[in-house]
Amino acid sequence: MKKFLTIIICFLLVAVACSESSSNDTPDKPSGGGTPSEQNLVRAMQIADQAISLYFTGDGMAMARYYNPYTEIRSEEKGSVWMYTSSIEAVNAILHGLKAQKDHGNATLYDQHFSRYVDSLGKLYDNADYYMGTFELTSYTQTKEWSVYGVNRGGSKGAAKVEGIENVYDDQMWLVRELLEAYKLTNDQKYLDKAEYLTEYVLDGWDCTRDANGEEIGGIPWGPGYVTKHSCSNGPMVSPLVWLHELYKSKPDMIEHRYIDAADKKTRKAQMEKKSDYYLDFAKKIYDWQKKNLLRADGVYDDMMGGCTPGSPETEIIDGVPYRKGGTCVDRVGPAITYNSGTMLSGSADLFRATGNNMYLEDGQKLATASFGYFAKLGTTKPGYYTYDISGFRDWFDGVLMRGYVDLYPSYKTVDVCINSFQKNLDYGYDNYLYKDMLPTNLLVGWNLDRGKNNTEGMFMFAFAAEYAVLAKYELQK
Repeated sequence: MKKFLTIIICFLLVAVACSESSSNDTPDKPSGGGTPSEQNLVRAMQIADQAISLYFTGDGMAMARYYNPYTEIRSEEKGSVWMYTSSIEAVNAILHGLKAQKDHGNATLYDQHFSRYVDSLGKLYDNADYYMGTFELTSYTQTKEWSVYGVNRGGSKGAAKVEGIENVYDDQMWLVRELLEAYKLTNDQKYLDKAEYLTEYVLDGWDCTRDANGEEIGGIPWGPGYVTKHSCSNGPMVSPLVWLHELYKSKPDMIEHRYIDAADKKTRKAQMEKKSDYYLDFAKKIYDWQKKNLLRADGVYDDMMGGCTPGSPETEIIDGVPYRKGGTCVDRVGPAITYNSGTMLSGSADLFRATGNNMYLEDGQKLATASFGYFAKLGTTKPGYYTYDISGFRDWFDGVLMRGYVDLYPSYKTVDVCINSFQKNLDYGYDNYLYKDMLPTNLLVGWNLDRGKNNTEGMFMFAFAAEYAVLAKYELQK
């Protein structure tokens, strides 16, 4: 009898667990999904809608860093501006997916959802101003006041701390990328204006001081308060610069280019250039710097250049005016992380499209092969599935790598194998572990059996939604 009761209890426990793992409690979920593209897009909206409802609170859309769907506890800790930007990335990706559906003759999902995501986009950008602040910066060519995004959320709009290490260039880069996506989707000039302003700030961080041969030292440090030069503070800017070049390619718009004289290596100069040329030249320079300094012998990209002189930001006086000193860094430091190769994959694809230079295509092909061999491990977690490292923030990092493969696909169809590995992992997690419209950090393993240990990063939910949306558009390209 005791054995029989034990079997019955175990059966009931399993039934309850299965019921919970497939529970979808969000009302008014997007419907549809007849084709693979539609299914991906509907899943993207489902996950993004739930994440917005769970992680954001109040009219100011304060973003909690964590939420546990089992305990229903939202963390007091707020997400950084980088984490907040992941929500904008997901909304933009969904809008692109909806537009692609309409462009391919199926306007149903577009008509139902496009306008509401445009509204969400506007609210997210408006409330990103809680991360904004103003400070004065002495750079390599000028001293200027800037209003940029700080790492942490301030108490009111425009009141965030942004001095020194309180802001980093890569955070601005991810916002530039999404602002340009928003402009392409909505044609709203305010997004382009903000993207170009932040681009000016980021390029002001380019080390244009000269070496003994009169060449620019190059590289953008992690932030104005740092001297190390990172993959993440260079590679992400390549694609947005190419997009800006393409936006202005047939226009006469001009921009000021500040630089240092190559002959005397000290005189600060400025000249007006066509925006289209200026942006493309910088895209090439940044790409070349990262390739030269951070590409490893095994074909993937390391994390940063360290061993820098000076060891912290310093200024020097040139003709009575203070400027930031240039910095040389001699140590290439790892580890290799997926997003650092992912941004260069996207950069190579975009530069190839813009220039027709086969070097960029060959770079992309080599990097695709090397990165998939290095980061994707077949069968280590589940037979037939590729495992990617998900420690730290790598769930989001891995999505950048996937996007790099998708960007390269039009000119290198072989990457479909790489892209499919992400599709399979997402679908496995969705089909087996979806709980209250949330996915676990580990898509191939699922939730922690200890319910109190399922605090989930909000940016991971938005990363999964963005991946599904990118894959929805990709399915229409195949």
